Amino acid sequence: MVGKRWIIRGWFGGALCCQLALVGGTQGQEVLAPRPVISTTPPAVEEVQTNSAGFIDFGNAVPGSALQQQPFQVGPLDLHPYFFYQLLYETGIQSAPGLPQSALIQNVSPGLLVDLGKNWTLEYTPTWTFYSDTQHHGTNEFHNTLDHSAALTGGLAYGDWLLGFSQTYNRSDTPLIVTGGQTEQQTFVTTFTGSYRFNTVMSMDLSASQNLAYYDKLTNSREWSTLDWLNYQFWPRLDGGLGVGGGYDNVSAGVDSVFEQYQARVNWRATDVTSFQIHGGLEERQFLDSTTGDLVSPIFGAEVKYAPSKVTALVLDADRTVSTSPFDDQIIESTDVTASLSQRLLKKLYLSAGGGYHWDTYVSTSSTVNTGRRDQNYSINASLTCVILKHGTMAATYQHSENSSTQAGFGYNSNQFGFQLGFQY
Repeated sequence: MVGKRWIIRGWFGGALCCQLALVGGTQGQEVLAPRPVISTTPPAVEEVQTNSAGFIDFGNAVPGSALQQQPFQVGPLDLHPYFFYQLLYETGIQSAPGLPQSALIQNVSPGLLVDLGKNWTLEYTPTWTFYSDTQHHGTNEFHNTLDHSAALTGGLAYGDWLLGFSQTYNRSDTPLIVTGGQTEQQTFVTTFTGSYRFNTVMSMDLSASQNLAYYDKLTNSREWSTLDWLNYQFWPRLDGGLGVGGGYDNVSAGVDSVFEQYQARVNWRATDVTSFQIHGGLEERQFLDSTTGDLVSPIFGAEVKYAPSKVTALVLDADRTVSTSPFDDQIIESTDVTASLSQRLLKKLYLSAGGGYHWDTYVSTSSTVNTGRRDQNYSINASLTCVILKHGTMAATYQHSENSSTQAGFGYNSNQFGFQLGFQY
């Protein structure tokens, strides 16, 4: 599965650009607002990465730029502590399939980002989440949690090669759309990348990854995959490439599978303010020790970005992916279409708004399992963020989301009102 690469220097930049993630995604999609996002891309490697959809350089007005000031230094280490607090009131959040609740939720996230020289970063964020059920007079349908997020990322140049490494760990226990309730999950993702430039117009990108996903009382999965590209630059503003990849999915219960991917991509910067990126192709998946036939699925990703200034951006995105499901003998075909707008209103005031649709189709991997579940999710969101005290941000947020499902108990209608406060040095 090909995912987006987010390059955001500090979670303040991420908060301004996509204050609330659109509800919808793969098996890890959350009903609640996302945790703060911290960049783990080393400064020495950052300049060669591809900027993400929705990234805006807000300049020195945003506290995220304070990372360059190196306020706390211990020998070769640059320490960047941060603190994030979020207060949410949410209606329609499900404690179990078919049991929507209203709850007051508080997230407290102190954390630390460490620059290990020019080539490596290490980051850790614990998050305490406290639920207060507003409907049951003292009883609580949700349990409080302590989640963890950690990442080690690095890169180096070796001759004509640019090599990269990333290791992430995430532990969460949040309500998920796919399970219809609060679900504990842990993920370990290891990625190796390599880029080599043959000459001024030809290059190749290599990658290999391991993705381990563990769920409480559900199906665990382990995936090993690769996707390799041969690129050609036609003109300074236009380049394209052909990609071939594949992988193996091993699940704790159910049918294992292998898959191959064949893709092409084009990146076109039409003008100084408009750019287009598109990739797509086919994935062919074979199910091992199963009478189920091969599954051929179209996969694609597209982005159109219009950024007439450093403080204004409009981004349209579309993606289609295939991934394993936390349920036995099922995989998920997912399609997303989203739009987002980011605009600085005043010197220290920022508006973000967005919306999107998401579709999930659950496909059986075994002839003994019948699944006809299809989910459609729609969401809109908006936030108003203000820079305070040089290193801080304060934000008011709103999100509305609806999910309709052909399987009883997994539909919901939710409204979320929030307040966020954070500091980073």
